[in-house]
Amino acid sequence: MSRISVACLDVAGTTVADEGCVLAAFAVAMERFGLRPGARGYEQANRIVHETMGQSKIEVFRRILDSEADAQEANSLFEISYAASIKAGSVAAIYGATETLVALRAAGIKICLTTGFSAGTRDALLDSLGWRPLIDLALSPADAGRGRPWPDLPLTALLRLRAGAVCELAVVGDTASDIESGLRAGAGLVAGVLTGSGTREELEQAGAPHIIDSITDLLPLVGVGATR
Repeated sequence: MSRISVACLDVAGTTVADEGCVLAAFAVAMERFGLRPGARGYEQANRIVHETMGQSKIEVFRRILDSEADAQEANSLFEISYAASIKAGSVAAIYGATETLVALRAAGIKICLTTGFSAGTRDALLDSLGWRPLIDLALSPADAGRGRPWPDLPLTALLRLRAGAVCELAVVGDTASDIESGLRAGAGLVAGVLTGSGTREELEQAGAPHIIDSITDLLPLVGVGATR
């Protein structure tokens, strides 16, 4: 494997534990349109939410709802709910994630955090964690053109951080969409992590070449010493 120079790390479920805040924010948004347990259309909407974990949130709502106006309103409700969770302190770094970021940077690997959240929610999350000094770039779907499962996010990170080739990319995430995005980008290292919504079976079915228990397990894969 070529030396990794850029690590593209997912946020919720990979580096950040949110105690179900993403699903709770989806529930708030869907309830506004009558999509609650037992209601017509709820099961299909809930299935779409779970199948599209890691993808652009507005694109998820476009799949669930009939009109662009409704999708935009639902997306706004989602963002407001998740922002409230951040403010309440319900979102925190996964154990060892901060130390992993520090170790990667110390080894000369540039870090891009990628997410399906809007830029505003992403930035509020980074500020709450105090991670801005620890990373080189943060990208949302709007920054790259398309979100996951497309390859745009890791390829945009590659270009902006001036890596030499796609084989220098590492892509890590907790969903099948993360894995598909990394594989489509031709990343030199693609790993699924088991701290989020994706099960080992789902990550294997997505074709993950590596499956790790936690983000800290990325370090030996890229040749960096342990954080502790």
